[in-house]
Amino acid sequence: METVISILKGVHPEVDYETETGLIDKRIFDSFDVVNIVGELMDEFDIEITAEHMVPENFNSARAIYDLVRSLEEE
Repeated sequence: METVISILKGVHPEVDYETETGLIDKRIFDSFDVVNIVGELMDEFDIEITAEHMVPENFNSARAIYDLVRSLEEE
């Protein structure tokens, strides 16, 4: 989880990722942010995030992103 939060802080350091649950819904992240985050996650965790994973519920919180990463690591 710490690595995911570190990646997110590189995009928007002012956000409290421990409590925020509307990163997409509240438009904290825009499409460019998501593309950058996805690229970093794929490099860091050696996973493949495809278009089917690119839904708001997978990116609305640090926990959701972490859960996505974990599920992809297990595949």
